[in-house]
Amino acid sequence: MIEAALLFCAICYSVALLINLWRIASGPDSADRILALDTMVINVIALLVLYGIWRGTTVYFEAAMLIAMVGFVSTVAYCRYILRGDIIE
Repeated sequence: MIEAALLFCAICYSVALLINLWRIASGPDSADRILALDTMVINVIALLVLYGIWRGTTVYFEAAMLIAMVGFVSTVAYCRYILRGDIIE
């Protein structure tokens, strides 16, 4: 039963990734693209956690934590670049 639930969740998150990819391609401005990229990072983290549950190992949880940290820093850096023109003052 848990395999069916994991498969359903993985399909839902994969569809969400495709919708975010569409938003990146057709976003009217850069703020929409930044939000779509941040949401894609969250969806990838969820997929890694689901895969880690399915495989029964903790390596994927650690990878999800690393991607979460890098995703946060990259979102903040990209927003600062859009707002100010440089990342480091």
